[in-house]
Amino acid sequence: MTIRSLSAFGLAVLMGVAAGLPAAAQQVPQSREQITLSYAPLVEQVAPAVVNIYATKVVETARFRSPLFNDPFFQRFFGDNFGGTQRRSENSLGSGVIATEDGLVVTNHHVIADADDIQVILRDRREFQAELILSDERTDLAILKLTNPQGDLPVVTLGDSDSVAVGDLVLAIGNPFGVGQTVTSGIVSGLARTSVDISDYQSFIQTDAAINPGNSGGALVAMDGRLIGINTAIFSGSGGSHGIGFAIPSNMVAAVLRSAASGETLIRPWLGFTGRAVDWDIAAALGMDRPHGVIVEQVRADGPAEAADLRGGDIVTEVDGKPVEDIKNLRFRAATKGVGETVELTVIREGTVLTRDFALVAPPEIPPREPITIRRNAPFAGAVFLNLSPAVTEELGLPRDRDGVMAVEIANGSPAARLGLKPGDILSAINGFEIRTTKDIARVMEDPPSVWRLVIDRNGDRKTVEVR
Repeated sequence: MTIRSLSAFGLAVLMGVAAGLPAAAQQVPQSREQITLSYAPLVEQVAPAVVNIYATKVVETARFRSPLFNDPFFQRFFGDNFGGTQRRSENSLGSGVIATEDGLVVTNHHVIADADDIQVILRDRREFQAELILSDERTDLAILKLTNPQGDLPVVTLGDSDSVAVGDLVLAIGNPFGVGQTVTSGIVSGLARTSVDISDYQSFIQTDAAINPGNSGGALVAMDGRLIGINTAIFSGSGGSHGIGFAIPSNMVAAVLRSAASGETLIRPWLGFTGRAVDWDIAAALGMDRPHGVIVEQVRADGPAEAADLRGGDIVTEVDGKPVEDIKNLRFRAATKGVGETVELTVIREGTVLTRDFALVAPPEIPPREPITIRRNAPFAGAVFLNLSPAVTEELGLPRDRDGVMAVEIANGSPAARLGLKPGDILSAINGFEIRTTKDIARVMEDPPSVWRLVIDRNGDRKTVEVR
């Protein structure tokens, strides 16, 4: 009897007792196998492919020095860095999952971030060095490649995370606190969690299976033995498990793995419109029975949304028949498909339900970034500016609706630094002249004014600075 059927049997017994059914109607175990419920066969199938990951990076830290040298008098003679620096190694511990027979391993980006050396240890104690193939902070996923793997490698089969339902039984396998491979059980507590603020492309599976430090990058497994998620974070005030853990769905893992296996750069689809989740006020105004979906706000000209005939006020409720609740969930759905694919959107327009074929395309670099470095004759000398485009905002992880000319580098001690300019600031105008591209800055610099009035946009907050 399979684990799933045994679990169903146990549940039927419990339900019968709870309902107070007469003894004759309750099922009585007929064999030792029916009494002994165990996940052991499932663990034996999956656990060999779950690995420990040891990442090492070398960092420089200041040597110990007397607090006296923090005094400006001493710094005047000895400098800020008196005592020099020292190099030391920092180690991090995590988990991973072998996804292919040729040795591709899935883990979290934060497990191996900035690592100089990565070692992977299997459950059977085989040890391998690994090289980083792809690391994506936006999804918190990384793909490693075992160097010169010897012997057959155990592999976990990826499942379809869209088939998971709240209440499904799951196992979490990893290496918490470095104690060794550990298995915990639980259920799926929630789906499509987008308010966790762990990564940009988030639609997490929530589980109450115990996940602790060191479990990051480990496997969340369904009862059919397939991987449905990569454990990545917990909600905790103490650092330990409180029964609220989050896993990156396997469909996102598959998309990142495809990119790593092909050697292509990971590019996420561009929606070409801005939107926000439908709230109760919007739902009531539109006569909806409940708030759900994403209301389209602005459609960018010549983008995929315009090509699909999306309009401001449209409400996108489904992607390929899968419901979407907010813009993060919508981006997640698009990212799991990938550039070059086409999805079907279900749209509500003025009370009418429509379907639209939506092409998933790469974000364009229009206008070209054309960076410019200001070297002299300006209060913002020492700054590097470039033109924002859908490709640049995606690359830098900026809000998709940002445009204009943005500062990306500020030299230490430069006039731009003394002015208070920061990377991410948008230079909107100079002396009333609107700055749309870096060429506009170049035109101003041809005949620098004696008085500068700069309009700077910082995260939507515009301020004017005058410099004489």
